[in-house]
Amino acid sequence: MGKILAIVIGVALTAFIIGEVARSGSSFMRDSRNEIGEVSGEKVPYDQFSKKVDQNTKNFLSQSGQSPTPQITGYIQETTWNQFISEIILKKEIEKLGLVVSTDETRSMISGNNPNQQIIQAFGDPKTGQIDKQRLNMFLTNVGAAKEDDPMKVQWKEFVSQMIESKKAEKYLALVRTGLYINSLDAKDDYEAKNKLVNFKYAQLDYASLPDAKVTLTDDDYSSYYNEHKAQFKNTQELRSFEYVAFNAAPSKEDTAAVKTEIDKLAADFKTATNDSLFVQLNADTKAPIVFQHKGQLEPKLDSVMFSAAKGTVYGPYFSNGSYKVAKLIDSRVGPDSVKASHILLNPATEGGVDKAKAKADSIKKLLAGGKSFADLAKQFSTDKGSADKGGDLGTFGRGAMVKEFDDAAFEGKKGDIKIVTTQFGVHILRIEDQKGSSKVVKVAIVDKPLEASNKTQSAAYAKAQAFLASLNKDNFTIESQKQGLAIKKADDVNGIASALPGLDNAREIVRWAFKADKGDFTDQVFTVGNQYVIPRLTEIKPEGTLSLDAVKKQIEPEVRQIAKGKQLAAKFEAAMSGASSIDAVAQKAGTPVVPVQNIVFANPVIPGLAAEYKVVGTVFGLPLHKLSKPVQGSHGVYVVQSDNFVTSGTFDKAAQQKQQMQLSQMMLQRTDGQVFDALKDKANVKDYRAKFL
Repeated sequence: MGKILAIVIGVALTAFIIGEVARSGSSFMRDSRNEIGEVSGEKVPYDQFSKKVDQNTKNFLSQSGQSPTPQITGYIQETTWNQFISEIILKKEIEKLGLVVSTDETRSMISGNNPNQQIIQAFGDPKTGQIDKQRLNMFLTNVGAAKEDDPMKVQWKEFVSQMIESKKAEKYLALVRTGLYINSLDAKDDYEAKNKLVNFKYAQLDYASLPDAKVTLTDDDYSSYYNEHKAQFKNTQELRSFEYVAFNAAPSKEDTAAVKTEIDKLAADFKTATNDSLFVQLNADTKAPIVFQHKGQLEPKLDSVMFSAAKGTVYGPYFSNGSYKVAKLIDSRVGPDSVKASHILLNPATEGGVDKAKAKADSIKKLLAGGKSFADLAKQFSTDKGSADKGGDLGTFGRGAMVKEFDDAAFEGKKGDIKIVTTQFGVHILRIEDQKGSSKVVKVAIVDKPLEASNKTQSAAYAKAQAFLASLNKDNFTIESQKQGLAIKKADDVNGIASALPGLDNAREIVRWAFKADKGDFTDQVFTVGNQYVIPRLTEIKPEGTLSLDAVKKQIEPEVRQIAKGKQLAAKFEAAMSGASSIDAVAQKAGTPVVPVQNIVFANPVIPGLAAEYKVVGTVFGLPLHKLSKPVQGSHGVYVVQSDNFVTSGTFDKAAQQKQQMQLSQMMLQRTDGQVFDALKDKANVKDYRAKFL
């Protein structure tokens, strides 16, 4: 059932995430407090969203064994939100088309010739990929006989439902893909873009040759650019910008010296300690188990020392990953690289306690010594059903793959040994089937002390932050920062669910504040972010929808200035072209050299020594031979060009056409899923209220 539960959670995470679905923003003071969003008029309840986030977080923990960082938490929340959007959008489209998954198709995905990948993972042999039909049928029988409210049956129904919905999504996208086609004209255009070469000459007047001071920008300049590029300023979600000052509460020199003194004393005591495990438990901040490790498993500083050191060697103190550490070599030996083993697991809870489980294990061990089959006894007694069905076989595993007690017994014994081992999972009868390889391993004990700021250091930094906050009013944030020599940092265009920002790893509280504040507000509290005390001030609000000219004026100024320069430089070229019949004459009058360029293709419009110049190269390919172009405003300057000759490599025959059509079709199909969902999402009118809750 552990695998089935993982399937349910895994499907919930991945079933409907197809393509990259962008987020949408909204105002945060409207709609029900229990709704985290809305898609095509359908509400997304917060409790359902929260439940799926918890479910996906548990899935992450079970797979990684690590606690999620703020970045991972944000990723899980974003993935879950995209899942809701995708489910609702797809459901509506699928209902319009009347797509269904038949009973026969469902049966085939579970136990037929076309099983779902999750079924294969749960009931299949990892080596062959073949499903164990007996195990699968036994499970289906058990789940069918279970009561309707049985958790196993509820979760199985949820899995089947998700599997069916996923199949419907596959059908929908397959229909879209089937309607896509690359015709012969598309193929010919692409072939020529990649195989037609041009040799040409150009004269250029660089934008940098005209000082900014000689260009005066007018309101018409800004308005013209804004109106021509208005589609680029569509804001799909509300964004906010703020500036902030930070007071550093990182460990001081005094803090470092104090930790260094403490670790020096521990190093001296560690050398004479007789019970190293107890010493680590009493003195280390990280209570890591002391186990044998191969070369390469220790951190580099220890790896280069401990494998050639004598038993009892103490290394350090040394600094690593934010902590001062001292390490001691407890033991070293040559041991196997991997072990093949089998086990029979007894559960103390059902045997009447650990002692009775051990007594039963002794009895089973005697049966084995008397010639009884290990595989038969495993099937009869073992509570680990995953291995019991295989006669107790655990396969082959490397050192560190099992819990410490089991690992030690498997790697420190010898082939054929039968041992009784007690672990957190119960009492095991372990048989070592085989041991392979041979290499040196070491057991190293480590005592660590993290380098952290003292209360004195933190209090001093916090007091400075409070004093700065007390000095602020609505208009003096910049003045007070400059007066106190504080650097003002910026966080621009932050979305409502951001958790990490440049320079601020866990800034969720600040973002939450920013989306409740008004423009010009500064915080009424000092935020703690890592080892910094932060005071922010909201500088800009960009609402959802098309941004106004005022909102983007600063952003577009470089492009507007470049266009204005281009007009002046184009006028200079036009004057030089008066009465000139060749590019050499134009260049001479304009005071710039003529540069020859060879073998440029339309599909890769890069001019050597410059960069991509799409307008310039496009102009060349549209010119008659030897004809002088009009001035062209490119990315780096204004150009006049003249083509010398065109050459086409290869022949566009039937074979070339088919090859080109196949390549273009593959490229189009790779983009299809994402573009379909972008289009559907634009139509769905997604409203995002997550910043109110997360």
